[in-house]
Amino acid sequence: MTPQELRALCLSFNGASEDFPFGPETSVFKVGGKLFALSALDARPLTANLKCDPDDAVRLREEHEGLVVPGWHMNKRHWNTVTVGGGAGALPDALIRELVEDSYDLVVAGLPRAERLRLDRP
Repeated sequence: MTPQELRALCLSFNGASEDFPFGPETSVFKVGGKLFALSALDARPLTANLKCDPDDAVRLREEHEGLVVPGWHMNKRHWNTVTVGGGAGALPDALIRELVEDSYDLVVAGLPRAERLRLDRP
């Protein structure tokens, strides 16, 4: 997955926006004002911090050792840093899409009901 594909994926969700609170090099993707993905899109290898269910986070780290690690500068229980681009041995794009959507859904689930309904995500 390229940086442009990752950015387009993050912005494809209802109500998603991109912000740069940490400087121009770090894209922060939010829904309802809450972070669901964070990436330095020009970094090599390309990585993204994604919110994750704590049990799934541990499982993913074990299944994809080195490609999924505890979230850098984040709550390690709820966030993973995922290597998005990296050539041979990289995570499949389908899995990356699933992890980004799961992150978005977890954040939306924590929003007030009225906001969730506005996003068409009960």
